[in-house]
Amino acid sequence: MFSSTRSTVNLIQPNRILIPNTFLLVIFCLSLTSCSEPESASTKNQAIAGSITEPVPQDQAADETPKTYRTIEWIELMPADDLEALLNPPEFLGEIADGSDEDLIDSKLQLDTSSVGDSPYEQALVSTRVIEAMNNQAIRIPAFVVPLDFDDTMVTKEFFLVPFFGACIHVPPPPPNQIIYVKHPNGVQLSSLYDVFWFSGTLIAELNTNDTATAAYTLQIDQIEPYLD
Repeated sequence: MFSSTRSTVNLIQPNRILIPNTFLLVIFCLSLTSCSEPESASTKNQAIAGSITEPVPQDQAADETPKTYRTIEWIELMPADDLEALLNPPEFLGEIADGSDEDLIDSKLQLDTSSVGDSPYEQALVSTRVIEAMNNQAIRIPAFVVPLDFDDTMVTKEFFLVPFFGACIHVPPPPPNQIIYVKHPNGVQLSSLYDVFWFSGTLIAELNTNDTATAAYTLQIDQIEPYLD
């Protein structure tokens, strides 16, 4: 069974991983090019390579031009004003001590929208606004997997893609426009919730909601690959 230990590993750049302390840094570092990699990256990649399902073949005729996927960063899925709001969180968040009672909240991805205030920051945390130009685009994106179901071999066929793991006041759940819904017949096999993969396919600006989370995008997967630097 998967470990319940929380993680704040974050996908920053398509070829980089960083472990910051706050969601502010998660979003901010997404736009940087100078983030460093952890020492355990090679170990992680070896574990991931052993847990990947077979790549999904593209459904194309032999004489068709192969589909080209554009590698994207997660912040490309978020409107600029949502990003600006998340870069300017309320001051009181920085005054909460790590590990204190106030620092702990439910670990589910779904935020309680009934308690969300009207500030730009709070609204950005539950934003379902999408980038229309990304609709129907062939993309390639690195992501963690949040399984919605899995079998005895730890293969999940319905899941969410997210840019990071972690759930506390300093690292709240990703906004809906930073969550991607996937339902795939072949699925992906996980050795742990910290496995990272490359997902290639067609991105659809389509809202999907269940008890776990709300996703503002859906990905029709063509290929799944291990995350290798």
